[in-house]
Amino acid sequence: MTTPPPEPGQPVPPSPEKASEKASEKAPAGAEGDEPRRSGLRNPEAAVRGLGSGTLVLEAIILLLAIQPIRIMGGDLSGWGIGAVVALAVLAIALAGSMRRPWAWQAGAALQVLLLASGLVHWSLAALGLIFGATWAYAMSVRRKILG
Repeated sequence: MTTPPPEPGQPVPPSPEKASEKASEKAPAGAEGDEPRRSGLRNPEAAVRGLGSGTLVLEAIILLLAIQPIRIMGGDLSGWGIGAVVALAVLAIALAGSMRRPWAWQAGAALQVLLLASGLVHWSLAALGLIFGATWAYAMSVRRKILG
C-alpha cells in the first residue's frame, strides 16, 4: 500500500528509518542504558593525561630556561643549584611520561613542593614553585571534575 504524495505546503512526515536515526543521534555516546558521560569528551582519561603531561613539560622547559637569567641577575647559583634545577626538570619530564600510572599525579604534587623548597637556593625558584604549584592545583581540580 502506498501513501499519496503530500499536498504542497504540508511538511513531509519522516520515514520510520529516519526517525530511528534521529533518535540514535540524540542518545548519549555509550551503550543503551548506560549513564551519559559527564564531560562530553571522547576519551576523558587521555585528555586529563595530556593536561598533566603538558603542564609538566612546560614546567621542565621553563626551569631549564630559567638557569641563565638567575645567574645573570646576580643569583649565587652554584653547581649544586644548577644541578638541582636540572634534576627537577628531568624529574618533571619523567613524570610527564608516566601520567598513565595512578601515582603520577601525587608525584607531580610532590615535585611542586620540591620546587617550592628549592627557593632556599634562589628566591626566583620559590616564585616558580608558587606559579607551578597553582597551575598543578588547577590541573588536579580539572582532573577531579572530568573524571568524577
